[in-house]
Amino acid sequence: MTQHTTGPGQLRSGADGRTVSSASRISGDGAVVAALAPPTPTSVGVGVAGMLALLRDGNPRTRPELVEATGLARSTVAQRVDALLASGLVQAVGEASSTGGRPPTRFAFDPRARLVLAADLDVTSARLALTDMAGVVLAIVEDDCDIAAGPEVVLEWVCTQGLALLSSVGQPREVLLGVGIGLPGPVEHATGRPVSPPIMPGWDGFDVVARLEAALGCPAVVDNDVNVMALGERSAVWPATDDLVFVKVSTGIGSGIISDGALRRGARGAAGDLGHVQVARAEGVVCRCGNTGCLEAVAGGGAMVHRLRADGVQVSTSVDVARLGRAGVPEVVTVLRDSGRLIGQIMADVVSLLNPSVIVIGGALANDGLLAGVREVIYRRTLPLAALDLRVELSQTGDRAGVLGAAAMVVEHVLAPPQLDRVLA
Repeated sequence: MTQHTTGPGQLRSGADGRTVSSASRISGDGAVVAALAPPTPTSVGVGVAGMLALLRDGNPRTRPELVEATGLARSTVAQRVDALLASGLVQAVGEASSTGGRPPTRFAFDPRARLVLAADLDVTSARLALTDMAGVVLAIVEDDCDIAAGPEVVLEWVCTQGLALLSSVGQPREVLLGVGIGLPGPVEHATGRPVSPPIMPGWDGFDVVARLEAALGCPAVVDNDVNVMALGERSAVWPATDDLVFVKVSTGIGSGIISDGALRRGARGAAGDLGHVQVARAEGVVCRCGNTGCLEAVAGGGAMVHRLRADGVQVSTSVDVARLGRAGVPEVVTVLRDSGRLIGQIMADVVSLLNPSVIVIGGALANDGLLAGVREVIYRRTLPLAALDLRVELSQTGDRAGVLGAAAMVVEHVLAPPQLDRVLA
């Protein structure tokens, strides 16, 4: 098994001296651009979690300013600020201008006070990152992973490598805010348990949350990998976009739906299962889910491999297809574009139903050829009003969308009530 690690020897410093990895985005003046967007002050209450959310917007505030923003009594604000200071989540960052008397102290959220483990698991690979609470990647490890090996084997890798990443940056386990994980199958988000995942033998009903929390001693949050990637892409690239659909094209095909600023999981967490929508061209073709006629059966990575091998192209996996597509092999480019057209047929219906402003195409097989096929059909079949400002783009976070989204998921979960009480304790 080949392992690739970014560790302390490969970290660099931003303009403010904080440690960042090559995965972090840097603005033109060298400042670190936070990958995770906090909730807006108008979307939260004025409890401890609400006050923390106010301070997470990047604007330091004094106690009088917090009194004005929340409408709370001075004594209540002082009590909550003291609790946040004691937890380390908030720190004093200098003084404001005096209007007479002693200058008031300004307070701000400290994203480096706690760290997050973020895992993105695919069918044959795994990626695990250690981030701060702003989504800056401090260290990352990538490895081959057979999801079919079962939850005990795979989650043992997550826990062992997670502790190794902490050690590599000189931090103890106690600094962990939480661990987030994206799984390549249906997940009941409320419990974190996979539900009849077709490509994950042994995972059905497994208590992933309990396994991770017992091993790492911190809260764990689990979701479908495409939902997590949608969160990562939105928080890092499209923070002002409230209606976005992320489409992952790899061995399988799935989507994560963000509507009105919130991730939509559906009644049981099965929303966005794009690969198993029926398409006419797939009529009679058996899908790995057991049904016939699924989009994935004719446009997913496995279908591409089968078609290319029938044409004499030497490929074995989706990774081979992606590599040859990047190399511009004509037969592979043709297959990718054709698959893009099939995906575009379904996405045109999605546009009519959900009216997103952005569609992001990601996953191992996302490239310009596939994107061209998707765009070709969407813009041809979508009504003018829905397509007026619609953008269909390749993922800008690339293979980091999953870990960025898993980190965002943990931060939003743990820094909200009632989990925040556990942190403050």
